[in-house]
Amino acid sequence: MTENLMTAFELLGVGWGGIFVVMIVIYLVSLALSKIFSPGKDE
Repeated sequence: MTENLMTAFELLGVGWGGIFVVMIVIYLVSLALSKIFSPGKDE
C-alpha cells in the first residue's frame, strides 16, 4: 500500500514538473518571438 502511494507521488511530481517546464518553454518562445517580430519604426 505504501509503495503504491510513493509511486503515485512520484508520478504526480513528474507530471507537475512537466507542466511547469512546458509553461516556461512557451513563455520563453513567446518572448523571443515578440523580440524578433516587434512592431518597430521599420516603416
